[in-house]
Amino acid sequence: MSKTRKIPASDAAWDQGLLGREEAFVGVDDGADLADLDKGLELQMISIRLSKSLIEDFKNIASIHGLGYQPLMRQALQRFADGEKKMLLQATASEHIKNQRQRDADKAARKKSGPAPAEPKATRSKEKKVA
Repeated sequence: MSKTRKIPASDAAWDQGLLGREEAFVGVDDGADLADLDKGLELQMISIRLSKSLIEDFKNIASIHGLGYQPLMRQALQRFADGEKKMLLQATASEHIKNQRQRDADKAARKKSGPAPAEPKATRSKEKKVA
């Protein structure tokens, strides 16, 4: 039987360092799981040129929030895309409602003015044409 005592995992145990602050528990990630992480999070690497001042702004803002500037950029882009999609969907829905109201108004106007005059049916002449 092992004499190692089991420490239940909890936030408090982690914060107190009970789950392994010793150097024996430290390891360096070899990056092998990075591709799996990207796949799991559905991330795709891209290349983009940005002004140095914009990157510096993101770095400064990110440091205030305690995160990296690239995750902050992802968040900003995601918020922008979500806002644009919402705006476009609202505009489309508004246009659809406007068109539906117009159709309803046209239908009510036709109903109010009475039935449209019936078009005469084409009748076949029973007379024989002489050639």
